[in-house]
Amino acid sequence: MSDDTPTSDQAPGAPHPRETLRIFGQDAAEQAFLSAYNSDRLHHGWLLSGPRGVGKATLAWRIARFLLATPPADDGGLFGAPPQPETLDIDPDHPVCHRILAGAEPGLAAITRSLNDQGRLRGEIVVDDIRKLGRFFGLSSADGGRRVVIVDAADELNVSAANALLKMLEEPPARTTLLLVSHQPSRLLPTIRSRCRTLRLSPLGPEDVQAALAQTETEIPAQPDHLAALAAGSVGDAVRLINLGGLEIYAELIAILGTLPRMDRQRALALATAAAQRGAAERFELLLTLIDVALARLALTGATGAAPSPEAAPNEAEILTRLSASPHQARRWAEVAAVVTARGRHGQAVNLDPAALVLDTVFKIQEAAGQNR
Repeated sequence: MSDDTPTSDQAPGAPHPRETLRIFGQDAAEQAFLSAYNSDRLHHGWLLSGPRGVGKATLAWRIARFLLATPPADDGGLFGAPPQPETLDIDPDHPVCHRILAGAEPGLAAITRSLNDQGRLRGEIVVDDIRKLGRFFGLSSADGGRRVVIVDAADELNVSAANALLKMLEEPPARTTLLLVSHQPSRLLPTIRSRCRTLRLSPLGPEDVQAALAQTETEIPAQPDHLAALAAGSVGDAVRLINLGGLEIYAELIAILGTLPRMDRQRALALATAAAQRGAAERFELLLTLIDVALARLALTGATGAAPSPEAAPNEAEILTRLSASPHQARRWAEVAAVVTARGRHGQAVNLDPAALVLDTVFKIQEAAGQNR
């Protein structure tokens, strides 16, 4: 695959998970895997679940490096069995690491959404992607070593692909470990979930997010608290926010909310126009997400009697508290959030004009603010 080919398992602007040697904030998941490995209870199927962007794919590639670079214990050797590993760390100069970075490790197969005949990324993993594993198992079985398969993300399997993968989980090839990355395990076949051991990854704390960002060489913004509030413990979301100007978009959105109940329509129009610019599809998607976030934080403010902390934008706490000062207003904002989210996703699905969709959303919010007075 060429360097300019789009991939579905890499956050925009971030290194690919295979290039990320360290993982932060997921010690419990890593130790759970090591415990199984060291006690000879290494399951053939592992489900790595948790919110998007918390390190599931990074952990999958880290496990793959470890399994392929760590020789099996040999109790019959002259010097006895080697000491049990205490970490998944592998020397970056190990040949397995070099081969994985080059995409040339024969013991590893990565399954993601592939390209269609027009060279565009498919919306799902198809059965042909899974059937390729048959050839992979045939080619790599002669060396007698371990084999690892990473599926990222398993949520994207269509029905035929899911059933094909299920057969492999039911009758796994010898010395093979399947690592399934899943953002929403409820979307998987129950039979797939039941045949995997689950490693649950949690959102990262602010310090771990900053450490992970430093590893990706992403510049930390001047308002790290704002980033922490919006990223909600997801390094992937943090990278996306930084690269797409998400902090600035959210600050402008909150400033517009601050003009309610008499909306500053010029600022709203400018926000909508920016979302409709050519090539701004990712920023438009981010704007819709940030509108959802703002409405959720409005509802939370009224329900709890206090604005979420830390703030995600300048003066956010004062603005949210004024607009959502009671449980009644919180319920109203929650209802608006449900309507706005549904209308926004429908508008995307039918390719409505982005500017018109954003304005419609903003005016719906203005209407709710007037009713909440």
